[in-house]
Formats: sequence, C-alpha cells, structure tokens
Amino acid sequence: MEFRDVVRRRRMVRDYDPDRPVPPEVVARLLDHAVRAPSAGFSQGWGFLVLADPADRDRFWTATARPDVPADSWLRGMRNAPLLVIAHSNRDAYLDRYAEADKGWTDRDEARWPVPYWDIDTGFAALLMLLTVVDEGLGACFFGIPPECTAAYRAAFDVPDTFTPIGAVSVGYPVPDRRSPSLTRGRRPVAEVAHFGRWTRPGSNAGKVAAN
Repeated sequence: MEFRDVVRRRRMVRDYDPDRPVPPEVVARLLDHAVRAPSAGFSQGWGFLVLADPADRDRFWTATARPDVPADSWLRGMRNAPLLVIAHSNRDAYLDRYAEADKGWTDRDEARWPVPYWDIDTGFAALLMLLTVVDEGLGACFFGIPPECTAAYRAAFDVPDTFTPIGAVSVGYPVPDRRSPSLTRGRRPVAEVAHFGRWTRPGSNAGKVAAN
C-alpha cells in the first residue's frame, strides 16, 4: 500500500472480529516497526506488553474497568480485539542517557527537558504500530488506561514502577461499527492550522507549498 494511502485510511477502529486472531508474523512486524521510532539520544525508553492470550486480555479489561461505569457498546466492541499492545515509557532511561559523558546532564534534572520526551517518543512508537496495522489490512485503536486503574493494572501484570503506561493499542480485523460522534466536528483544514513565517499569517503559503 502506498504510504499516502496508509495515512489517509488510518482511523480508530472500535469493534473487531473475535474469531480472527492476528497472525504472529503481523505481531512481529508491529513490534519491529514500533522500535524504529525516533527517540531523544537514542534512549529508546519504551516497553511493550503484548496480550494475545484470551485470559491475559480478560485480566486487562478486568483490571482497567471502572466499577462505577457500566459496560457500553464501546467496551463490548473493544473487548473483541484479539490483540492488545500496551505501550509504556521509561523516564529513567532518558535521565540516565543524558547523564552520560556525551550529554553531560549529570544532575539528571527533569526540569532540563522542555517536554517529557519519554512519553512523546513512546507515542511515536504507538503511531508506527497504528500505521503498520493499516498497511496489514487490519484495524486498531489507541486508548488510555484510567488513572484510578493504573495500580490495579500494574499489579495484574507485574509492571515495574519505572514504566508508565501511556496507552494501549487494540488490534484486529475490523467489523462494521458506528461512526464516532466526534467525527461530526470535521477535520480542520491545513490552511487553518498551518502558519508560515509568523503565527499571524495562517496558511498564507499553503497553496505555494502544495504546488511545488
């Protein structure tokens, strides 16, 4: 598939065929592509928990379910996913890397970082998985774990405190599902969000860029 088609076809899929497992070779490619994401200082401070066994997936949904929120169509569809990959970031890997001689931040001061690159880089890795899924003819959805459920999730899967779950990716063969109500907002056009030269000139050179 052409890369432009992969990007345009990517969407969040919220219901899957529970009887069609993700082939092992596809799982391997998802992970191989994920670790090719960029990372500051080549720190690679990420970790991925792969849940393909039904019992493991059930344990995940049990640990991350909010008892005060009843199951809805979203949860029922997502639970059909035959594969879950939970992406984690490791802040210490970055602080340690930048304390090395070629970087020199021996104080390991987190305030030196303009943003938490450990979370951003792990997000890059998750996006590469989402794009790979499209290229493989499958569907996926990235979603977060409720903060109040994080402790239960860690306990259920022995996740060390040094790794923070930034989100999970459900993967499987999509089945027809309802269109997300959020999509009625429409996609913001490039001319509205791109600024050329200075912020006060939104999209002023968009036509020239497209013509080159």
